[in-house]
Amino acid sequence: MFEMFDFLKGMSSRKGLPPGTVAYTGETVHKKVRIRIMDFDENNFVEKDAQEVEDCFQFKDTPSNTWINVDGIHDVSIIEKIGHHFDMHPLILEDILNTSQRPKYEDFDNYIFIVVKMLTFNEKKDMVESEQISLIMGSDCVITFQETEGDVFDVIRERIRSGRGRVRKMGADYLAYVLLDALLDNYFLILEKIGEKIEDIEDELLVNPTPHTLRKIHHLKREMIFLRKILWPTRDTISGLERCGSGLIKETTNIYLRDLYENVIHVIDSIEAIRDISAGMIDIYLSSLSNRLNVLMKHLNALVIAVAIPSFFAGVGGMSEFSQMIGFEKNWKFGYFLFVFIMVLMGIVTYMIIKRLEKYWK
Repeated sequence: MFEMFDFLKGMSSRKGLPPGTVAYTGETVHKKVRIRIMDFDENNFVEKDAQEVEDCFQFKDTPSNTWINVDGIHDVSIIEKIGHHFDMHPLILEDILNTSQRPKYEDFDNYIFIVVKMLTFNEKKDMVESEQISLIMGSDCVITFQETEGDVFDVIRERIRSGRGRVRKMGADYLAYVLLDALLDNYFLILEKIGEKIEDIEDELLVNPTPHTLRKIHHLKREMIFLRKILWPTRDTISGLERCGSGLIKETTNIYLRDLYENVIHVIDSIEAIRDISAGMIDIYLSSLSNRLNVLMKHLNALVIAVAIPSFFAGVGGMSEFSQMIGFEKNWKFGYFLFVFIMVLMGIVTYMIIKRLEKYWK
């Protein structure tokens, strides 16, 4: 999921294959492909799970709007059957199965192909994960392909079931918009999670920065690069949809796409701000280490000075001439003990004086 070089891995797995070859490049999945169908208009609604892939073929060119959601693209035969029935180009099927695609859109005569990324935050791994969403938008049908089951579209499904909002009154182009909008709204939730991580790292930097803190900052910078890699082409995709002039996108929907584009810009600005913050965190970390080193050196210098003075007197007192001169053995019963006590006392007094003077060094 969260890999910086997924695109290169996907390309290497297709080495030697001719263009248009339908081959799955994602992770191995053993679950059965689930196909969910929603057919609706303003007054009618039908929802069902397709038992066989052919069950969704009857919804081609119906007067109502249809949303066909495919959870799982690891079964190449199912993707090929859907692509053949709905007249998809072989290169489109290749892109659907290549899970390392960059966000993009392609405008064909009878449908528009869109690739976007769905982001989720893995609480256990404390990291952002991505999943590719491929969307085919026709005149009255939207087909979405996901790598695995589970998405951020449940709120859209509930709105369709209940008839709330405009989605059942509008066309397939508006349905494609609300799906893209749901993905983008989830990006803001990801930013909130990242914001919480930033607050935790800042607390560590101020209280007790460690090498583990530096690893967290490095991981945060990698996540920002990863998100930036997704969001910039997403911006171009939304901008292209707004300006493509396709007859499949009505002018009434273009207004919403412009709003979607502004939201993408907002997310990108937030990502750039977080990148600057993470760069500043490294400076704070290095400054904190430098300050801690300075404090340590002050303590060491104080200790060296405190030990140096008694050492000087110990060296002088250890000379035989000095011992004979003051007559320790003859005139002072506890002379050596008194001399040692004075040296230790001088060291302690020196150290305390230096500690009291520290406030003037700051």
